[in-house]
Amino acid sequence: MAKMTIRSTYTFDVETVQKLDRLAEHWSTSKSEALRRSIDRVAEQTLRNCEDAIAALEELQRRMAEAGVDTEKWVKEIREERRASSRRSLRWIPK
Repeated sequence: MAKMTIRSTYTFDVETVQKLDRLAEHWSTSKSEALRRSIDRVAEQTLRNCEDAIAALEELQRRMAEAGVDTEKWVKEIREERRASSRRSLRWIPK
């Protein structure tokens, strides 16, 4: 099955076009292909970073559960500390 392509027009500054030209030359491909590859790589990296962040959060939640941490109590304590800190700092603002 043939790939569907869409023609689009974009406006780039001179420096970006020069970088795209160098990438295309380095990869021995067209500027369109260099742009596609660049977008693919950034998209993959961004999604991987999001997945890593979610995995880290899930690991933290798992470890807290294993340690028997009462997360609801912990959240309340943190909120109270933040509110108290805000009240303290607001008292020191000169009038």
